[in-house]
Amino acid sequence: MAILDASTPDPRPWYHLPLAVLDTETTGLSPETGDCVIEVAVIHFENGEVTDRWSTLLDPGIALHPDVTRLTGITPDDLVNQPRFADVADELLQRLRGRVLVAYNVPFDRSFLIHEFARIGKTLPEGAKWLDPLVIARQTQKGQGNMKLGTVAKRLSVQLDEAHRAQADAECAGKVLLALGKTASLPEELDALLDIQERWEAAQEAERSGWRSRQQQGRGNRPLVDDGSPRNALGAAYPHGDELDPVRYMFLRLAGRG
Repeated sequence: MAILDASTPDPRPWYHLPLAVLDTETTGLSPETGDCVIEVAVIHFENGEVTDRWSTLLDPGIALHPDVTRLTGITPDDLVNQPRFADVADELLQRLRGRVLVAYNVPFDRSFLIHEFARIGKTLPEGAKWLDPLVIARQTQKGQGNMKLGTVAKRLSVQLDEAHRAQADAECAGKVLLALGKTASLPEELDALLDIQERWEAAQEAERSGWRSRQQQGRGNRPLVDDGSPRNALGAAYPHGDELDPVRYMFLRLAGRG
């Protein structure tokens, strides 16, 4: 098993490098307000193939909202007697170190892991390089429909058997990334791909910010809420009703849970 050494860069194309594709399921949207990870998975890829699978449920130490169960199928009973994040932190770090890190919607998973590790005085691997298949899909599949993981996977003929469970989503995200590498004209050198990903991400964020501003003005500065009206339904809007991020959309109701 090869591990990346920053002092001697691996000359192989990025899709042959050791990848750690991760995914989390959480109690809500915001680690800053106390939401926690309830499931984490890491799938190792190398030379374009899965080499290891690892996942675990976690006891978040807080109540699980029914909307989370509806989304993920994870129930409060499933989390009884499960380890706390601190119990698996060292193993998780070991599975991430020395690899290119991958997550579908990096800011979501990374922010939760940063907060979970910070609570126990640890940090994510320093200097880790992150690839985000969502950013690449938004650029290379622009105009083809919504960018939910399952939808993008279907367009690429990648199977997703159990959406919104960490292990299935992580493995699917890794395969989506590899499929995008085959179908899109992406650089083969990792740093070149990271550079173009950064430029795409900045352009996409600027586009989303402009879209949100126009939408906010159009509805008289009303906040985004899920009130059951058609304007908040997943559908043909740009690209997930009033919310661009599918994960954020799914958790919109949690913001006002009380």
